[in-house]
Formats: sequence, structure tokens, C-alpha cells
Amino acid sequence: MSTQAMRRANASTISVKELEADLSQPATPDVFREHELNGLPPPVQRYFRTSMAPGTPLALAARLEMHGSIKIAGRWLPFRATEVLAPHRGFVWSASIAGGLFVGSDQYAAALGAMLWKFLGLIPVVQAEGPDVSLSAVARAAAEAVWVPTALLPRYGVNWTAENDTHLTARYTVDNTPLVVRYELDEGARMVSAQMERWRDPNNTGTWALHSFGFEATACATFSGVSVPSQGKVGWFPGADGWANGEFFRFAVTKLRQVVA
Repeated sequence: MSTQAMRRANASTISVKELEADLSQPATPDVFREHELNGLPPPVQRYFRTSMAPGTPLALAARLEMHGSIKIAGRWLPFRATEVLAPHRGFVWSASIAGGLFVGSDQYAAALGAMLWKFLGLIPVVQAEGPDVSLSAVARAAAEAVWVPTALLPRYGVNWTAENDTHLTARYTVDNTPLVVRYELDEGARMVSAQMERWRDPNNTGTWALHSFGFEATACATFSGVSVPSQGKVGWFPGADGWANGEFFRFAVTKLRQVVA
């Protein structure tokens, strides 16, 4: 049975390593050249020139390592994590939280999302699947696409517009789900924030709906030819009164390697 078929059958039937291998799609046999940007709005061109160097392989996936803190039940707990991210196909974020108190992964692949977490690596505490989880997870893949800027080039079906010199919008579709992400750049054309509407129940009301979601970058770094947000914070209701309570994730990316073969 193929990885995709197994995934559709049940998220628990396929291992994290198998999902990671499936998402580690090799790069397109081409490299970034500036003529790729012809016809794009000037602010979009500046963003791509800042985020990738000429000759960078056109990767569709990346492997990341990160650490930070995550808010669970009102408490900030430290985490260490690895991730395989393919923005047009999915992701697997595997983490150890609070020194192994919670171990597990968030996933999206083959149009299905899942959250699989265990207490001390033994006792299941979260095992969530279904249409709501999948719709929320595909939006997360889009929000994290800034870590694989080569995958956001127009050749991969991404339509870009610019409202002004610092505000851009990317529109594309993943697994028949239309996605719209709005970005803000600083004066150097570095990505400083992103916002989108994401399906979720952030206030635990029992009802899922679209809510504003995004991140704020506090630092950028260059990894193997791509310059991306390397530190920041993530949460619900960015730029609104609910941000103080909606923020739930603070990260620092320590390694990022494009999947090129």
C-alpha cells in the first residue's frame, strides 16, 4: 500500500519517519534566476531577491530544527522540535515538550491532518483527526511556507499581489483548499509578519470557525542560500486585542536544510 493510501486509511497506521520520507520531495532540477521574477509587482520581486540568492536550488521541501516555548493550559513550557515541511503537500512537526513530559507530532499529509501526543511517551493524551483538524492543518502549512521561499515562486501556482511597498498577498491552493496569506515586509524586504484566516476553535467554545492567525518575526537568518524568519511568535488574533491571550508559540530556528535530492 502506498504512503498516501495508508495515510487516507488512518493517520495512526503510518509512522512519522514514513511521513517525513514521503514529504521530502526532491528539488526541481533547476535553480533560482532573477528572470523568474519578470512581471511580478516590484515589492514581490524585492522579497524574493532578499529571501533567496541566485543559484539557489528550487526546493519544494525543507528540514528544520527549532526550540522555544509553547503555551499549554495557560503555562509556557519549553520544547525542542524537528520538522519536515513541504508547503504544497504538508508537514510533520515532531517535538519533545518540557523535557519529554509530552512527546508527539502535528501532521498534515495526503489531505489529512492529525495531532498525536503522549504523556511521557507512553500514555495518549491527544489523538485528534477529522475534517476540522485537516482544514486547520493545511492552513498551518501555508503559514509556515515562508521557511521554504523557493516553493512560493509563481511557477508553483502561487499568485502574488502587492497592496503597497511592504504589504503582499499570496494566493494558492493545496488539496482543493484555497489559501490566502498576507505578508508584511520591513524596509529591507525581509518578512516580518504574516496573517491569514485559519479554521480552528482557539477559545474552546465547542464551535470551529475561521479566525485570524499569524506570526511576528523578531529575527531573520540565512540558511544555505535562503533568508527566512528565524525567531518569532505565533498565535491567534494578531494585531488585535486578543493577541495577548492568543499568542501560544515562540520559536527559534537553529537549522534549516533544503531538500534538494
